[in-house]
Amino acid sequence: MQTTGEIYSVSQLNREVRSLLEGSFPMIWIEGEISNLARPGSGHIYFSLKDSQSQVRCAMFRAKCTLLRFQPENGMQVLIFARVSLYEGRGEFQLIAERMEPSGEGALQLAFEQLKQRLDKEGLFDPSHKKSLPDFPHTVGVVTSPTGAAIRDILSVLQRRFPALQVIIYPTRVQGEGAGQSVARMIRLAAERQECDVLIVSRGGGSLEDLWSFNEEAVARAIYACEIPVVVGVGHEIDFTIADFVADVRAPTPSAAAELISQDQDKIMQHMLSCENWMIDRIKSKLSQLQQAISWLEKRLISPARRLEDLAQRLDDLGFRMNAAMRAVINQVRLDLSQKAGDLRHHNPIHLIETHLERCHQLRQRLDSTMTRRLERLNAKLAETGRALHAVSPLATLDRGYAIIETEPERFIVRCADQVNIGDRIRARLAVGAISCLVEDRHLEDKSGNEN
Repeated sequence: MQTTGEIYSVSQLNREVRSLLEGSFPMIWIEGEISNLARPGSGHIYFSLKDSQSQVRCAMFRAKCTLLRFQPENGMQVLIFARVSLYEGRGEFQLIAERMEPSGEGALQLAFEQLKQRLDKEGLFDPSHKKSLPDFPHTVGVVTSPTGAAIRDILSVLQRRFPALQVIIYPTRVQGEGAGQSVARMIRLAAERQECDVLIVSRGGGSLEDLWSFNEEAVARAIYACEIPVVVGVGHEIDFTIADFVADVRAPTPSAAAELISQDQDKIMQHMLSCENWMIDRIKSKLSQLQQAISWLEKRLISPARRLEDLAQRLDDLGFRMNAAMRAVINQVRLDLSQKAGDLRHHNPIHLIETHLERCHQLRQRLDSTMTRRLERLNAKLAETGRALHAVSPLATLDRGYAIIETEPERFIVRCADQVNIGDRIRARLAVGAISCLVEDRHLEDKSGNEN
């Protein structure tokens, strides 16, 4: 078969189709339901967008994903702003999403609810983590726009209620792109410097989008990590932000935040005047009691000269009594000492030692005599026992002419003639020495001595 015209490779065809699609279609808005959502480690997301009859593959790259204010999920109905394209590697028709918004409910409100639920699960709203505000702070820090209405309201309230309170402003943007990062950075800066006792994070009212910088995760985590007590006063009383839930105290407005951290100087002055009057009354009452006590003591006070005379007489009397008591004690001690000396002479240990030495000498003589007699008796008994033992000793029997006959070479003692045979060699042990013999004859006898 002969072909005419140019022959395309697969890659070339996919490349041409991609150029044709991307050049023919403008950026479009398309609505559908998310399915087959995938989030690989690259940070891109891949999903299908479908309706009741069809579906199309979509991709959204990481740079665009970071701009999302909510987390896409399977089954979510969304609007995407995308360009038509083709994935050359698989020849697959797809849409490249540039923006994404929830269909129906606004993206900001959905992002608010999603972030609120996630941070609540992490414990950032836990009441046990919230710090109490100081009763009398010396310095207050304010994180807000230096030119906004919020700072004017805060300064006005503080000047009216407690003008001695020092204020440090941490200037930041409170609206627009990057405002959230700026607010978080100022909160961290205040925490690092430790210049203030309490921190106000504030801005005036506005729409959800105007207040969005206070709904960002970076701001929430900066407030949670701040060691200084944080009061958040953003918008009006009906406005709620993520920062309100994380803060140690939420104020409905910037002015209310200033009132929360400051004491009313008029009330303080009234309280101080009340305390002053109470102290004056207490001092007067105490002085009156002391004056009465002094008057009563004056009446009981004795003349110092008379008191000294009484004390001198008392001292002389005590001196006499002490001398008498000392003489009595000394006499008693002398008497006891004399008795103890007599007892000591009577019980002189030298006499007792001499008596015991004499007794020891006598006992030693008796011991020597007894031991000598005992040894003599034992020696005599030993000699007698030796003689008796010798009398029954086999050696004594041998001395009387007897012999001990043993077989050779076994050396069994022969007690009966039938234990040997004629021709056996035997050994006769004598009183002195031994001889070897040859059995030439044997004679057997019964127990009565008759020869068999």
